[in-house]
Amino acid sequence: MKTREAAERFVQVWERAWATHDVDALIELYAEDCVHRSMPFREPHRGRDELADYLRWSFAQERVTDVRFSPPVVGQDGVAVAEFRVLAEEHAVASALAGCVFVRFDGAGLAVETRDYWHTADGHQEPAGKLFLL
Repeated sequence: MKTREAAERFVQVWERAWATHDVDALIELYAEDCVHRSMPFREPHRGRDELADYLRWSFAQERVTDVRFSPPVVGQDGVAVAEFRVLAEEHAVASALAGCVFVRFDGAGLAVETRDYWHTADGHQEPAGKLFLL
């Protein structure tokens, strides 16, 4: 599978599945031995099982109201990046999360390595400036 096709599928599934907390759909995007870093200085989640556990934990208290992903920017060697923005509530408190995900795909179009960078803010708000750079 070409990187562009894999990256477009990745952001489309993430956008839909994050909104519904569909962990099974998300895990299908990843290789069995994937490595996911949810923040640069955290220990990585290794393999689908650890990633699924992390996602379930992340989604446990979250009620999503809106999820948006930018079109992916595709680079060399199976790498792509996309921005995202999520409006949610946890414990009845509104929040916004904005960030980006870097993904390396294998030849089958599965994510073998991902890394997120994100920030949160109180309330339902958009990031400063244009929502996505593209």
